[in-house]
Amino acid sequence: MLVRDDTIAAIATPHGVGGIGIVRVSGPDAEGICRILFRTATDTNSLKNHHLYHGDIISPETGSSIDEVLLTLMRKPHSYTGEDTLEINCHGGHLILQAVLNEVIKAGARPAQPGEFTKRAYLNDRLDLSQAEAVMDLITARTDRGRAIALSGLKGNLSEKLQLIRSSLIEILTALESSIDFTEEDISSKPHHNISKDVEDVIIRVENILSTYKEGKLVRDGLSVVITGKPNVGKSSLLNRLLGERRAIVTSIPGTTRDFIEETINIRGIPVKLTDTAGVRKSSEAIEKEGIEFVWEKALAADMVIILIDGNTRFADEDFEVINRNRNKRMVLAINKLDLSHKITDAEITDIIPGVEPMWISAKYGDGIPELKEKIYSLASDSGEHMASDIILTNLRHKNALEKAAKLLAAAKDNISRNETSPELAAFDIRDALDHLGDIAGETTTEDVLDRIFSNFCIGK
Repeated sequence: MLVRDDTIAAIATPHGVGGIGIVRVSGPDAEGICRILFRTATDTNSLKNHHLYHGDIISPETGSSIDEVLLTLMRKPHSYTGEDTLEINCHGGHLILQAVLNEVIKAGARPAQPGEFTKRAYLNDRLDLSQAEAVMDLITARTDRGRAIALSGLKGNLSEKLQLIRSSLIEILTALESSIDFTEEDISSKPHHNISKDVEDVIIRVENILSTYKEGKLVRDGLSVVITGKPNVGKSSLLNRLLGERRAIVTSIPGTTRDFIEETINIRGIPVKLTDTAGVRKSSEAIEKEGIEFVWEKALAADMVIILIDGNTRFADEDFEVINRNRNKRMVLAINKLDLSHKITDAEITDIIPGVEPMWISAKYGDGIPELKEKIYSLASDSGEHMASDIILTNLRHKNALEKAAKLLAAAKDNISRNETSPELAAFDIRDALDHLGDIAGETTTEDVLDRIFSNFCIGK
């Protein structure tokens, strides 16, 4: 795969005003650009590797100073990209950063494409492809657990486990090919039943990794939960209680919430986006009717709904409508106002929604809220516990590759076990499985797939 030999540059810090902003330069001309633009008391011809220098970035055309900076030169291969890399720490105003970047480009660099620094790190064997993807996961992680999983990927934990699996498959393939070569000769090779057992062991290892994907996807992508119910059941109070702060307006006037309000909380490492919606009732007011239409749209698109019922009143037509519209959704049924007298019973609830266990809560005082959070987590993950695996699969591309590999290995095992077909067929399947596993690390990945992956990165990374 072609490694470009030009020099790229970009602002590596987010837009906005801050104390420090970084302009990153990578490529063969990085050191030359440093000598053109950087002025310091130290001779720029004797800059040491990985040392921090204080000086000015100047405009060669006018000789005027653009900014007072701290600069680091990292010579290849000991840099993020594996190329000569220059990092210019400027004051963090966008105007300053853009002015410095413009001078860097005039001096011989070109603007970097999205993810191009990380792509070069991959092409220069500083990272494999799964580690490169973990960089973006680390940047976008929304919980500490998501950060820890992404960091594990960046450290190469998934890559290491997959490499061990590939090594096992290569040994199996060697044994199979030996049996092919010596089929007509009086030379003993590894018995087929042993090879079949070895393939089965690899399939189990692959499936163990695949089994972590559901929870990994939750940690990475999060969960959308809509709070719905008739007016004045305490939806906004519940949102505020779950958030631990006053975010939604709470009044006794029906129809207070017209538009939806969205906020995100962390439930056991899963980012949960909560949506407070308008109370469902028959209304002739155009704005309120529009708000209720939003309720149905939001609930339909959500991963889960919390149906909130007022335990201090009898069931109303609006309650039945909300329940009936969400019967096919993943549902938490919360009965609010535990602190007041009960006008409905668990038996009535079970008759209306068989198989759904009601959660009695008080949004006003917080009773039952920890249990409600646990219910959300257990319904989302189909388990009340974290996965015990040392790695958690979060990437759909990785999942698809592992599923293809597992399917091919199952076919190979079947061929070997039956011992009725030529071992060449099993060998073909195992080679294809190796290719799919190699695709995760980028060993067999095409250029268009790489472009698609790195196009999702920010420019400076």
